Amino acid sequence: MNSSATLVQNTIETIEWTPNGVVMIDQRRLPRETAFVTCRTYVDVADAIRNMTIRGAPAIGVAAAMGVALGALKSEDLDSEMPLICETLAGTRPTAVNLFWAIERMRQLYSSIRQLNLSEIRARLIKEAQKIRDEDIAINEAIGRYGAPLVPDGRTVLTHCNAGALATAGFGTALGVIRAAVQLGKKIDVFADETRPFLQGARLTAWELQRDGIETTLITDNMAGHFLKSGRIGCVVVGADRIAANGDVANKIGTYGLAVLAKENSVPFYVAAPTSTLDLTLASGDQIPIEERAAHEVTHVQGVHFAPEGIHVANPAFDVTPNRYVSAIVTEHGVARAPYTDSLRELRERG
Repeated sequence: MNSSATLVQNTIETIEWTPNGVVMIDQRRLPRETAFVTCRTYVDVADAIRNMTIRGAPAIGVAAAMGVALGALKSEDLDSEMPLICETLAGTRPTAVNLFWAIERMRQLYSSIRQLNLSEIRARLIKEAQKIRDEDIAINEAIGRYGAPLVPDGRTVLTHCNAGALATAGFGTALGVIRAAVQLGKKIDVFADETRPFLQGARLTAWELQRDGIETTLITDNMAGHFLKSGRIGCVVVGADRIAANGDVANKIGTYGLAVLAKENSVPFYVAAPTSTLDLTLASGDQIPIEERAAHEVTHVQGVHFAPEGIHVANPAFDVTPNRYVSAIVTEHGVARAPYTDSLRELRERG
């Protein structure tokens, strides 16, 4: 098991603003190849979000903000074009609320400065997008500080999907909690679910943690129950794409089953997410829209077709975990516990 002395902080730039455009790591090609994509228009950014070049709720929020700024940079008539820019970016993925939060923040800024000259408006929007990125890294580090004490020393942490530096602007939410626990000197190791069908755990989480020198074991999704029953797992930590007012949590498909298994085996189940992931306008998770993705993600693995031709496919990208299975929700403002209707509202008000 690892100690803090072995930790090397992830230095990969998930996304950044450059003079040439918005540059992001192409997460579809990891871990076999580290390649970057340069988005030169807001449509390029929208395509990158839609096709999973960039993914993870906080990361696509940052990408959307930069997409708005990029649209402003290329526009000569923002009053007429801003609605289309925002609508195009908002139409990419329906579940992660950070996307809409970031677009609305940029839209509100534009509304407040639209009387300025175009060059000043462009500069202010670019600065705001960069600020959202920088804030995200600081928020993730704060989530790590609040979450690290929850991680039991000398035990294994189980995580699902990828809620690390790649899913954010840096450091990560769920993996930020793990990284912070290691920095505290806790001797922990990690089990990473492969996370079918897009294999974010196998491809991305395992790659991130291996780069950091954190001892990591890859397991298939259907092995989780076996290991939770074994007594080896000290806690489960996952991220989130949207959290309703009552504490119901939308996260990558398979999270709900993992939470039920954790509850059955008396293993704490923690969710790590920024307050921008809270959607207090929704009373429960029943109102969260669930994205349905393309059939080929299920019938193919890394481009290899293995299922029968013409088979019907269901591919919901997310599921909703009822709040009764959630031990705590860790945010940058503190840790929320049941009743979540009260505790989440209090944390949002702190911000």
